[in-house]
Amino acid sequence: MSKAKPKYIFVTGGVASSLGKGIISASLARLLLARGYSVTIQKLDPYINVDPGTLNPYEHGECYVTEDGAETDLDLGHYERFTSIATSKANNVTTGKIYQSVINKERKGEFLGKTVHVIPHITDEIKRRIQLLANKKIYDVIITEIGGTVGDIESLPYIEAVRQLRYSLGYKNTAIVHLTLIPYMSASGELKTKPTQHSVKALLENGLQPDVLVLRTEKHLTAQVRRKVALFCNVDVEAVMESIDVPTIYEVPLKMHEQRLDEVILGKIDLPCVGEPDLKSWIEFVDKVKNPTRTVQVALVGKYTELPDAYKSIVESFVHAGAANHVKVKLTYVNSEKLSKEHIESVLGKMSGILVAPGFGHRGIEGKIAAVQYAREHGVPFFGICLGMQCSVIEFARNVLGYADANSTEMETATSAPVIDLMEEQKGVTEKGGTMRLGAYPCQLAEGSKVRAAYGSELVYERHRHRYEFNNDYMEQFSAAGLKPVGINPDTNLVEVVELEGHPWFIGTQFHPEYKSTVLNPHPLFASFVRAAVEYSENEKK
Repeated sequence: MSKAKPKYIFVTGGVASSLGKGIISASLARLLLARGYSVTIQKLDPYINVDPGTLNPYEHGECYVTEDGAETDLDLGHYERFTSIATSKANNVTTGKIYQSVINKERKGEFLGKTVHVIPHITDEIKRRIQLLANKKIYDVIITEIGGTVGDIESLPYIEAVRQLRYSLGYKNTAIVHLTLIPYMSASGELKTKPTQHSVKALLENGLQPDVLVLRTEKHLTAQVRRKVALFCNVDVEAVMESIDVPTIYEVPLKMHEQRLDEVILGKIDLPCVGEPDLKSWIEFVDKVKNPTRTVQVALVGKYTELPDAYKSIVESFVHAGAANHVKVKLTYVNSEKLSKEHIESVLGKMSGILVAPGFGHRGIEGKIAAVQYAREHGVPFFGICLGMQCSVIEFARNVLGYADANSTEMETATSAPVIDLMEEQKGVTEKGGTMRLGAYPCQLAEGSKVRAAYGSELVYERHRHRYEFNNDYMEQFSAAGLKPVGINPDTNLVEVVELEGHPWFIGTQFHPEYKSTVLNPHPLFASFVRAAVEYSENEKK
C-alpha cells in the first residue's frame, strides 16, 4: 500500500551517543518492509557543517555518497544496506543546511523584513525538510533519526520541530522511539535505570513523550526492570525493548521482531498489522554470517585504520560478500603510513587478498603503492578502490613502464609522468565542499574482462567521489603492457576500471562499489574478490 499522507516515526537518543540509533532505525524499516509497507529513512544531523564531505574520517567516520551525489552521514549506508532502497539528498539534513537555507532566504528578503528567530523560522525549515520526502507520495512510513542525544544544545531545534509536527499531524500519525542506556554496575551486580529516567525526563521537558523505549544493555533485562522503566517513563510494558549486543548487527531486526517492535509501532501509528513479516531471506543471510564454513584473511590497507568506521561500507560489503561465499572474511587493518618494503612480507605474506582503500592526500601513499606492488608480483588477489586504483596505476607506471617518478598531480605537481591528473572541470575549483565528481555515472565494461564476468552486464552505474582521474595520454602504453582499461565512461571516455592481464584477480575501480552493496544484493565485485581470495588460499595450502 502507499498513502498520500505518510506516517512519521522519530528515533531519538539519550544518555550517550553511539548507542545504535541508525541500526535501530534501519531494523525497524526492514521489519515494516517485510510487512509490505513502503518505507524510507532520513537522518537529521545537529552539526553546523553543511555536510560531512569536508570532515576528516576520524571526526565522523565514513562519508557516504548517494546516487544523486550527496555527501552524507554514514548512517545512510546502514539504511540502504538494510532496506535495499536508494537514499538521496533529501535523506540527510544538517544544521548547516538548515541555517544556510534560512539565511539565503533572509538575504533575498523573503521574510519581508521580519526578525529571523529559531522559532518559527529555523523550526519551520526543519519541518519542511522532514516532510520533503512525503512529496513523492510513495511512502507509507517515513522514519526520521535525530542525531546526538536529548539535552544537547545542538539538538533542541530538532526536538522542538518534532513537537510541533506531532501536534499538527496528530498523535495517531506519529510515534517516537527513544533509544537509551541501561548501564550495568558490576560492583553491585545491578542494572541501573536512573540514566534512562533522566533521559526521558529531558525529553518530556521539551514536550515529547516517547511511545517506545529501546534500552541498550550488556545484560538481559529482567521483567522487573522493564516494569520499573515503564512505570517511571509513562510507557506500556510491551513498548520497552531490549537491545543487547549480538554477533552481527544484521541480527538486530530479528531480535526486535521477537519483542514485537513492529507490531507495537504499527499500533501506535494506527496501521494494520496482519500475519507475520516475510523475513525468510534475512534469516538465511544471518545464518550464513554466523555459521561460515571457513575463514579467509584479507588486508585492508589505508591510513585511517585506527577507526574502522572510516571504511564502514567496505567492511560491511565484505560481510555481504562473505555470506555469499559461505565464508567469514577476517580483515586485517594495515596502516599504510607504517608499511614499507622492508617488512611488507611479514605483514601481507599471510593474506589471501589485499584491498587498498580510498582516501585523499599524500600521507601514506607510498605504503599503498608498496602493497599494490606486493599483490601484483606475488599473484595475490588485489582490489583497489578510488585512490587504491590510482595507486595501482602509479605502481605499474613506475615498476613496469619505467617512469621512475610517475605520480598523481595530487601528490606531486612537478612529476614528469602525471599518470593520474586533475579532471579538466576541476581546474580552478577552490572550494572543497561538494565540488568533486559525485554520485552515479555509467561505465561500459569490456567483453572478456573479469569485471564484466563479475557483473554479468555490459553497462553498470556506480557512485563516485573524487577529483583526479587516469590520464588518457598514457592509455595505450598501459594497455600494451598489460594493465587494461576495461571500464570506460561512455559519455566522457574517462577510465573507470583497470584490470591486470595474466593475474588471478587484479582490479582497480575509480568508483566506490562499496556504496551499493546490500544484505540482499551483495556487490558482485566484492563477491568475486572474496571468491578469488578463497581460491588463492586453497591453492597456497596445496
